[in-house]
Amino acid sequence: MFTGIIEEMGQVSRIRNGIKSQQLSIDAPKLVPLLRKGDSVAVNGVCLTVLDKSETAFIADVMPESMMRTSLAALRLHSKVNLELALRSDSRLGGHFVLGHVDGVGKIEKIQKDDIAVRFSIDAPPSIMSYIIEKGSVALDGISLTVVSFTEHSFEVSVIPHTMAQTNLSLKKVEDLLNIEVDVLGKYAEKFLAPTNRTNHTSSVMDWSFLSENGY
Repeated sequence: MFTGIIEEMGQVSRIRNGIKSQQLSIDAPKLVPLLRKGDSVAVNGVCLTVLDKSETAFIADVMPESMMRTSLAALRLHSKVNLELALRSDSRLGGHFVLGHVDGVGKIEKIQKDDIAVRFSIDAPPSIMSYIIEKGSVALDGISLTVVSFTEHSFEVSVIPHTMAQTNLSLKKVEDLLNIEVDVLGKYAEKFLAPTNRTNHTSSVMDWSFLSENGY
């Protein structure tokens, strides 16, 4: 689990392509001393496992599922990537709960200066937009951000100067792809409130009657 607070911008130093997978080597001199084999690390919001490391770089595999669902397949040599170590139990939760399980990919449709901030408009598929709410949390390339507005097909975030300076958003252009992870709390709420088939195979929703029948 992560928080969406980026700790370092790493750089892709090697890519080994498999049939449907990749192995990435990422330079990250600040974080590598803190990593051990088997640790989880978020790379552009995708949870990967450290296979090995050198003094300044670590190696991780990207499985076919991640290649298909995320933008990691678009990485090239020297690409800058957002990195975050897994959340410790004694750490502050500065962003929001980010699992590193990307829900889909969005495309930047507009970048606009707004005084000291920069506003990004992201075109996203319906499967993403159904979980987007105003002032809700969303992770873009692993960065915890707040939705400031949305339409049927897109949403907008406003990025502070510190985040622009510390992440790869400063390098993004219109039509670039971003990994999107929606707030997991919204997905659980939908699951609990949606019609379900109980043991008697009757359809129901979580209402007062359902809660009473189940001892609440």
